[in-house]
Amino acid sequence: MKIRHLHSWNISYHEAIEIQKALYPKLVFSNLSRSIRHIAGADVSCSKKSNNVWAGIVVLSYPSLKKVEEKWVKGITNFPYIPGLLSFREIPIILEAVKKLESNPDLLLCDGQGIAHPRVLGLASHIGLLIEKPTIGCAKKRLVGDFSEVGQYRGDCSPLFYKSREIGAVVRTKTNVKPLFVSPGYAITIKDAVKMVLNCGGRYRIPEPIRQAHLLVNKLRKRDASHEN
Repeated sequence: MKIRHLHSWNISYHEAIEIQKALYPKLVFSNLSRSIRHIAGADVSCSKKSNNVWAGIVVLSYPSLKKVEEKWVKGITNFPYIPGLLSFREIPIILEAVKKLESNPDLLLCDGQGIAHPRVLGLASHIGLLIEKPTIGCAKKRLVGDFSEVGQYRGDCSPLFYKSREIGAVVRTKTNVKPLFVSPGYAITIKDAVKMVLNCGGRYRIPEPIRQAHLLVNKLRKRDASHEN
């Protein structure tokens, strides 16, 4: 998978914000035109005692959701956790895992925001620009926006608005379980993003590609922690 070089990662807080402002006009959104055969999920787990981070990418076939490939990387992050700037903490290590992939997924689901972000450039949007693939942000918590109450059944959803603009949807992915905040990252519409998230799950709240990546990185973090003790 090709990765574009758009900026340095060795930057300050203020430089990160300026990069977001410069990049968001480059985002594009369109209906999924290609046939989706493989979907990847990305997640990062961070140590609470050090700067160590573990990134995982899991590729599943679609629509069967059978595991095709998984890759992971352990590294160090020096960028602090700052709401709204998560991509600068997590994307560098995610890209290292992406470079290891032998398959070429058609779509990437990220544990983070897409355009449901104060500067319209959450983690999923940022990484979409870098890999030039359709990406979806799938977050457990709202960062920005307002919405109406969501129905209790799987598939119920409510539009998410920010500054009078529709930026995503609040989606019930499992009946009587807290909804997720879904927003397009890059090269996909809100409608298609919601559809793909619902098609990638059912048994759990979290879409299967992200859930598998989450299980992978947490297993690696706990394994390494046990070796340190």
